[in-house]
Amino acid sequence: MANIVKIAIAQINCVVGDLAGNAAKILRQCEDARAAGADLVLTPELALCGYPPEDLLLRDGFYRECAIALERLARQVSGIALVVGHPHQDDGKRYNAASVIRDGRIVGTYHKHTLPNYTVFDEERYFEPGGQACVFQVGETRFGLNICEDTWGALGPLTARPEKDNVQVGINICADAWEATAPRAAREAGAQVLLVLNASPYHMGKQASRDDVMRERVTETGMALVYANLVGGQDELVFDGASFALDRRGEKVCQLPGFEEALGLVTFADGEPQRGAIAQAEPLEAEVYEALCLGVRDYVGKNRFPGAIVGLSGGVDSALTLCIACDALGAERVRAVMMPSQYTAQMSLEDSRELARNLGVRYDEIPIGPAFDALLGLLAKVFSGRPVDAAEENLQARIRGTLLMALSNKFGAIVLTTGNKSEMAVGYATLYGDMAGGFAVIKDILKTLVYRLCKYRNGIARVIPERILTRAPSAELRPDQTDQDSLPPYDVLDAIIAAYMENDLSPAEMVAQGLGAEEVRRVVEMIHRSEYKRRQAPIGIRITHRGFGKDWRYPITSRYREPYQ
Repeated sequence: MANIVKIAIAQINCVVGDLAGNAAKILRQCEDARAAGADLVLTPELALCGYPPEDLLLRDGFYRECAIALERLARQVSGIALVVGHPHQDDGKRYNAASVIRDGRIVGTYHKHTLPNYTVFDEERYFEPGGQACVFQVGETRFGLNICEDTWGALGPLTARPEKDNVQVGINICADAWEATAPRAAREAGAQVLLVLNASPYHMGKQASRDDVMRERVTETGMALVYANLVGGQDELVFDGASFALDRRGEKVCQLPGFEEALGLVTFADGEPQRGAIAQAEPLEAEVYEALCLGVRDYVGKNRFPGAIVGLSGGVDSALTLCIACDALGAERVRAVMMPSQYTAQMSLEDSRELARNLGVRYDEIPIGPAFDALLGLLAKVFSGRPVDAAEENLQARIRGTLLMALSNKFGAIVLTTGNKSEMAVGYATLYGDMAGGFAVIKDILKTLVYRLCKYRNGIARVIPERILTRAPSAELRPDQTDQDSLPPYDVLDAIIAAYMENDLSPAEMVAQGLGAEEVRRVVEMIHRSEYKRRQAPIGIRITHRGFGKDWRYPITSRYREPYQ
């Protein structure tokens, strides 16, 4: 008769610092998993405190409160085993940890060995690396623990050799000096199955990378693998869930859906996972759109804003932002505001009204002409003798920013800014104007992808007027203005931004690949010249492997420029 063990993957959405709320959610997952016949529940990385806690991890009081919450949770868990991620402080050292709980107590704790310190990760700032493997037994199956980068990196050696004698007791901790990667150490300690707790943030193409890397770990160790990933928005990061399990051949036997909480059940027979439910992959545009909606929903909800305000222009960026806001929050919690000037085209007004009607959102028009004229009058003497230029153009944007923030102050809703990554890269935006707000929804979306997402949303239901998608983009701050008066064509601009900013190609390498030398020089210079603006911009959702946020840290004051030859 086969030895059957059932593992429940608790793909949950945690709130950083909400120890009681997160513990209650984990406990509910345990109860639901037990009712479904599971023997063990696996949670994501640092599920108890949420991820990433950032500099909360520098406070001793935070560790004390986490330890109290963990002990309280352990006493409430019965009839099922639980692996829960949490920060752990021991003898003055701090660890990214996972504890095994059963029969109302903590029976073993694993410390993450490989600490990521790249892109959005700063774990070397907070934690010490662990040096021990941890293997425990459920039924006749032995499970080893790893945490995220332990399997992603699998590079650094552990400093302790596993003792095989203790495996049957339930918890096996390494003892003697030796060298092995964390996955191999778990195998050497007697594990048959590797359980991996993850807080792996989303970016385009991430799931394919996960699949490839985890299959490599399975090939290296010969162990089946269960990958539990966090889901939810945390400031600029979005965690997509999409947890899964691989058998010893590297075949996927379970795949949870992305961008939503889920409890998945993986049945092991004699240590081998059996095929279960596999959620289907979605097209890229659908994936990105869901990530943006989740990021908005959680930022607004977790920070307790009653709703959101979006300033409309009649263009694609504000149209996409409004669609995302309505789909994330519900139209009843979103307010659209159109603020026309004498340069606003009639079609912009008509299209904005139609978009608001299609989405069923509250819509207001507040003409800025009187305020613009009044401010020009105030400035007439000091501006005397100088030609009209960007000062007058930006004044209009700043009036709009002031009005949006006034509405935010009065009604409590957060202003969602509408600038895209192409604009943020080259500074085609106005400080304290269209950059004024609390959350930048499409800050990491290049303009060419904006159009693709608009078409995707219209494929669900045609809410964005076609004219918005076909007219030439314009800031409408002077007569007959278009974006291409100031910028290269967006397909060229986006190719340069992606090559230089996302993929770290040098200007010389970009030119060698066929991009125009003058356009490369111009765009790269604009990127660096605009750094001071981006430092003052609101945070926004990261959907590429490199956004203008945690993983872009260039000095504002710098004279270094790379050679073009």
